[in-house]
Parts: sequence; C-alpha cells; structure tokens
Amino acid sequence: MQPTQPDLSNRRRFAFAGSLCAIVLSALLFGVALAQDREKPSPAAEQAAFEKSIQPLLQQYCLPCHGAQRPAGGVNLAAFSDIASIQRDQSTWRKALSQVRERHMPPSNAPQPSPQQRDQLAAWLQHTLNNVDESLLPRDPGRAPIRRLSRLEYNYTVQDLFGVTSRPADRFPADGGGGAGFDNNADTLFIPPILMERYLEAASEILAEAKPERLFVARPGNGLSKPAAARRILEHFAFRAYRRPVERAEIDRLLRLYHLAAKRGDSFEESVRFALKAALVSPNFLFRVEADRKSDSPVPVSDYELATRLSYFLWASMPDEELFRLAGQGRLRDPKTLEQQTLRMLRDPKARRMAESFSSQWLKIKDLYTSARPDPGKYPAYTPALRDAMYQETVAFFHSLIRENGSLLSLIDADYTYLNEELANYYGIAGVRGPDMRRVRLSDRTRGGVLTMGSVLTVTSYPQRTSPVLRGKWVLEEILGAPPPPPPPNAGALSPDDAPREGLTFRQRLEQHRKRPECASCHNRMDPIGFGLENFDAAGRWRRDIGGVPVDATGVLATGEKFEGPVELKKVLMTRRDDFIRNLTEKMLAYALGRGLEPYDLPTVRRITQAVERDNYRSSTLILEIVKSYPFQYRKSR
Repeated sequence: MQPTQPDLSNRRRFAFAGSLCAIVLSALLFGVALAQDREKPSPAAEQAAFEKSIQPLLQQYCLPCHGAQRPAGGVNLAAFSDIASIQRDQSTWRKALSQVRERHMPPSNAPQPSPQQRDQLAAWLQHTLNNVDESLLPRDPGRAPIRRLSRLEYNYTVQDLFGVTSRPADRFPADGGGGAGFDNNADTLFIPPILMERYLEAASEILAEAKPERLFVARPGNGLSKPAAARRILEHFAFRAYRRPVERAEIDRLLRLYHLAAKRGDSFEESVRFALKAALVSPNFLFRVEADRKSDSPVPVSDYELATRLSYFLWASMPDEELFRLAGQGRLRDPKTLEQQTLRMLRDPKARRMAESFSSQWLKIKDLYTSARPDPGKYPAYTPALRDAMYQETVAFFHSLIRENGSLLSLIDADYTYLNEELANYYGIAGVRGPDMRRVRLSDRTRGGVLTMGSVLTVTSYPQRTSPVLRGKWVLEEILGAPPPPPPPNAGALSPDDAPREGLTFRQRLEQHRKRPECASCHNRMDPIGFGLENFDAAGRWRRDIGGVPVDATGVLATGEKFEGPVELKKVLMTRRDDFIRNLTEKMLAYALGRGLEPYDLPTVRRITQAVERDNYRSSTLILEIVKSYPFQYRKSR
C-alpha cells in the first residue's frame, strides 16, 4: 500500500523537550529520553536542529533509494521536509523506525551509517513520533457511520433480548474484516440482498423459540384490553431492541400491524408476534443508529448512545437494565459512574464474549476452523476435540486477564495457562483430569503466553511442516505491530515438508533461500524469530528433533542479539514491550470504535499507552482509558 503523502502546507513545528539544541542532540545520540526536560526550543530552533543533524542522515542513507525519482516501494521520503510532516504520517515513519532500529535499512549492499548515527536516528524518530504536538492534528472523533450488527452481535442481542439460545445469524452471509482486521468494522458490514431474507427467517425463529413468560410481559384482563396489553409489550421490547426511548408514533406503527393480524383472525399471541417481527427487521434494531446533532463541531454522544457503545464493546450485545436505567437518569456519563459500570461489566460472565471476539480475530486463531488443517497422517493426535481445546485455551487465558485485571505483558509470557486433560497430555503436562478447561500453573516457561499456545503455533504453520517465516511474520504483525512488506512475485517456494533433503535440513534450505537479495531483507527480520519456535511442530507439540536431526532453535536478530528457544525469545520480546503495548492499544481501540485508526487518533493512543504503562500494564486500565477517550465518547454529525 502506498503511504499517504503529507500535507506540507502547514509548517507549524513540533516542540520536543530539551533546553539547548546541543544538549538535545547529545541526549538523542545516547538514546536518552527527553520527556523530563523543562524547557522547549522554539519551532525554528527545533527545525534548524533537524535540518543540521537528522536530514543529512536521511539524505545520505535513505534518499538514494527513497528519493523523489523512482522511490523504492513507492516510499518517497524526500517529500518530508519538516518535523510536522513526519509526525503526521505515522504509518510510514514507524515502519522506517522499525527498519532502522532492526538494521534492515539501509540494505546490506548499500553504505551503512555508523552505530552511533543509527542510534541517533532511531532515538530521534521514536521520540518525535511519540510526542506529537496535538495542535498539529485535528481534534476529531472520527467517522461514526450507521453500523449494522455483526453476526456475533445479532446472536447475542437476540439472546439477551428474548432469552433464546439459538444462533440464527450463523446462517447469515459472513461479515467482512476491516478496521484493523475486525468484523465489527462499519465500512465492511454490507447488506447483501439475501441478508434481508435471512432477517425475516431469523425473526420468525426467535419469536417462536422465546418462552411465553419472557415474551408476554403484559396480558389482557383485569381492565386491560388486548390492544392496551399489546402496546405495553411493544413499548417494552421496542425500547430495548432500539436501545433508546421510543416515540409514540413508532409504537403506533407497530400496533397497526398487531391490529392487522388480529383483524384477519390471529390470536392475541400470534398478533403480538407479528408486530414484534416488524421490530426485529427494523433498521432501528438491525443498525446501531446515532442521531445527528445540529452542530458543526463534534458533540458528546447521548447517554443511551454511550450505553450502546459500551455494551457492544464489552459484551457484543445490547445494554442491560442497569445501563438503561443510568442512561435514562442522565448519570452514565459521570466519570465515576462510567468507571464503576465498566468494571462491573468486565466482571460479568458476558465479558467473555469480548475476550473471544477480540482475541480470536487479533491472534488469528479463528483460522483453526478454516484454513489451519494439520495433515492427519503426520499429526494423528490433532483431533477436532484437541483443536477446540487449543482455541478455548487462548480465549480463557485472555478472559482471565480481563476478569482479574492481570498484566497485559502476560500475553507475551506467563506462568499459567488453561488446559483440559487432552490438551495437557498433548503438551506433556501431568495431573490434569477431565474435559473441562481449568487454570494450570506451569512448571517451566517453554509454554506460557500466546506465542507458545497450540492455537497460534498451528495457524502459523503449513499442513505438513512448521514455517519460521509465517511465525516470524505473525510476531512482527500481531505482537510488535511492525509487519514486513509482502514478498516479491518471484520469491519462489520451499518444500511442503521439513524432512532433511540432500543432506540439508529444512532450516539450511531456508537459509539458502534467504541469500537471494530480493528475499534477504524481509527474511532477516522474520526467520530468526520463527526459528526460536522451532521446538514446536506444525500442530503445536514439543519436539527435540526433525527427522532424527536435533532441532536448531537459535536465532540472531539484525541487531546482533542472540537467543535460543521460546524462553529466550520471549525475553527478547519483553524488551520491546513499548511496541507491544502500543500495538495492542491500537488493535483494541479500533475494535472498540468499529473503524480503522487515523492519524488524528494518535494523541488518544499515546494517552492510553502512557496510562497503561503507569499502572503496570493492567488490563482494566487499557479498557477504562478507551472508554474514557475522546473518540469513544464523541461523534461528529458532518
């Protein structure tokens, strides 16, 4: 994807910390954080320092390939002539930072900066990108288009509304995956024609399954006429289904359908169901509708809209009675009340819905049920039941972090996981009995954290062999938020299995492949990480040899850092915790907002990550800060 070219018309300058230009540059040279300096240089002095010390490095080592004339990969760094333009295009420059820091750029066949110059440029870029003057970015909550309920949200909403257990939306067409890869993205929730037919079928199924005592909250008798009882039922469910107070005219329209059914001879129950069916196919139910305000500036969402945003973020469903009550009282927006409600919802069993929906999409373990299919001849122990246990291990682990306010760093490394007997035996862990998943303390750290879970290891492998390439790419994308570019069209292919051939192990054959100039730069980033997980086979089981040859699980990063096996790999990743927390924050914020992030979301991301770091990486802080954030609580009408 081509990077967005910066708008150079705005020449306002970002001010980073430091009292004197020389002191600033000296501190940057040694990678010292400058956030604590008390004084700031003027924009002119700061730009002068940039032009004196940083631009020459870019011109010497970057622009020969990424200049205005035929820029490699379509990345034209010559277009960035001031600090503000760099700060606006976070995507391009964070990739550049990753390339510089990991010593992948300049390429090995090009002139190289000295270690001091590389450290200077990396430190300057990191500080500059993390400390944007918010006046450079518009205060913008982003788009809030009308959003259709996803299949998951539809199922949970009708379950909570009517107490049914069926999942009718499972038969709907599949949802797309936009907005950082999540299926609740408004831009990909289309309405194909067949979906309207499915909505009608689902409404009939739901109302037929709903128990009468749950459905008929009012009955005619004792002075209450049938039409009056019908109105009460429709008011009760329309308010909840539409997730807001319902106008009398809206109820009157539904009541006309009741009268139409009653006039043709339907019973009271059948007539009410006919009217409720109309409510279930109404756009007010199928879409999360937020009212536009007469304002050219962003405005807070209403309390009912805030309740809906909160409930679909944490429960993938409609608000419950307590949220409706607080919204009706105008109290939900109160910061203390909002925090109390968020924590209450995280303790509720329904929070597991968010844990599953978010983690399964973020970590790509949904692929266990689609594309990840280990060869049954080579991996006979990999059964459907084992696959289900692997999936549930990841979901249960993530849910435990949310429920118990655990450290988000446990996602990289932890001393416990969730197992049942079959999965524990598969992992070689004794003492677990029965089919139920339960928390199990780990005696060593070869397991622990999502990297070493069978679900992740399986979806990052091929049917007959592991893939250091896929596993390394997965870590870069999903853990560090630094995805490599796509492979060139002439990259070639490797053998489908990992058995030794012609006296060479699979790793040796892969290393030969990496020597190709067009392949080396990306493979040098991905492969060492993947090699650290080679003790796990393509179905996530521990192994010591491949075809009789001992496993080589050593890796050497471009920085020269060496490690061996998953334990040491996880220690390396812990040194990149800032990248991990930023990436996780961006992922969860995109999930909560139902859209991809934009440059103007950067201040929000920075505030959230800083709060999470101050609170020792606690999960509830991440979620609370998202809920309190500007884009979560505001919307613009135009």
